[in-house]
Amino acid sequence: MQLLRKRASTYEVDMCNGPILPNLLRVALPLVLTGMLQYMFNATNMVVVGNYASDNSMAAVGSTSSIVNLMTNLFLGLSIGANIVAARDYGARDTEALEQTVHTSILLSLFSGVFLTVVGILLAPQILEWMACPPAVLDLASLYLRVYFLGMPSMMVYNFGSALLRAQGDTRRPMYYLMLAGVLNVGLNLLCVVVLEWDVAGVAAATALSQTVSAALVLLCLIRNPGPIHLDVRKLRLDRYKLYQVLRIGLPAGIQSSLFSLSNVVIQSSVNSFGEVMMAGNSAATSLTNFIYATYHAFDQTNTAFISQNHGAHNVDRIWKIFLRSCGSAIVSTSVLIAIFLNFGPQLLGLFSPTPEVIAAGMIKISCCCIFEVLDAMMDMMAGSMRGIGYNVLPTVVTLIGCCALRLVWLSTIFQIPRFHTIEMVYISYPISWTLTLSTHIICFFWAYRKLRKKTLAEQPAISE
Repeated sequence: MQLLRKRASTYEVDMCNGPILPNLLRVALPLVLTGMLQYMFNATNMVVVGNYASDNSMAAVGSTSSIVNLMTNLFLGLSIGANIVAARDYGARDTEALEQTVHTSILLSLFSGVFLTVVGILLAPQILEWMACPPAVLDLASLYLRVYFLGMPSMMVYNFGSALLRAQGDTRRPMYYLMLAGVLNVGLNLLCVVVLEWDVAGVAAATALSQTVSAALVLLCLIRNPGPIHLDVRKLRLDRYKLYQVLRIGLPAGIQSSLFSLSNVVIQSSVNSFGEVMMAGNSAATSLTNFIYATYHAFDQTNTAFISQNHGAHNVDRIWKIFLRSCGSAIVSTSVLIAIFLNFGPQLLGLFSPTPEVIAAGMIKISCCCIFEVLDAMMDMMAGSMRGIGYNVLPTVVTLIGCCALRLVWLSTIFQIPRFHTIEMVYISYPISWTLTLSTHIICFFWAYRKLRKKTLAEQPAISE
């Protein structure tokens, strides 16, 4: 047992003491790789079907990502709530509360996954029709989604379990498990598509099976973990207060992500109206820009966990330092990827499809959106920081109005004007909405931080007693 405790401690990071940047990078870099591996699942699926099946199969797989995000982001938002609640309990050294958070979160993940499987299988084909999915792609996309959603319980368990481990600074073990699942996913993709010729059903089945492996490994890790973040299957139950805390923090984040995805579904519908080639190019370009998102989202998650722990420990001055270093790290890493995609975009898109028309279509999105991804990174960083210090609804409202509502208005007004009815005008809605939302988030964050600082300084004598 002592050996297990020593091994577990090597994966933990002290977020409340010591140098910030080295500890921040120690948590964030494995999380960057983990996020990239998750997006690698979908990218691998498209590379395999694009090269060994058809461009229509690639369009079918790629066009479903907005639907998957729409249906899963509400529950993935709850995993953010689980992470923040667990981080606060960990920072406050409240072992009993942390135990209740762990067991409530894992049971919630199982319920969420089963619910998503049922709803996804029943509703996904209808949603595709609402999105004006072309007939040549509709049946393939429906089949892919129905098989893919069989893996929802595993996806939820992995994400909730990883969020709990992340609360103590452990991002390496979830990364190792996802690396193993990623290698398995590639092998199963080739087997199912090239050998068995199952087309889109094959890549969906490969993803579902790979996710099951990563979920099983995370559960085993939690069960064997001798530290405070430990899972005992005999204690699985929903604690009402902990469920309330997770929902209070996670629901606003989940609603924001879901409505954010709803606007992306509308955007995908607009892209679909330009035909199968544009759909395939958009899918390939999105797979590339997802890696940018995975990078800054990792720093956003790390920033939120660090701030949450220090909020629980009343380290207000350290919160500001964490925020600055997180923003700087996100800007630098994001800028490197942006430069790579802008300079080598055609070559990278060629990995997904050898068709010149598809590559040209993909470059339109990269040219319109990629350079502005830094704005999106800072927008998420501001929102995550506010959640870390206890403001859950405010960033949700700002993002919904600034991003979702604005994009919907843009597509229903400007885009409908004949001279502006182009694919470029669809994509330009992204940087415009990022700029306006970021500007509002900056004002809100500084207001919230100053309010927290004044409150903490006023309570300081009481805390020290």
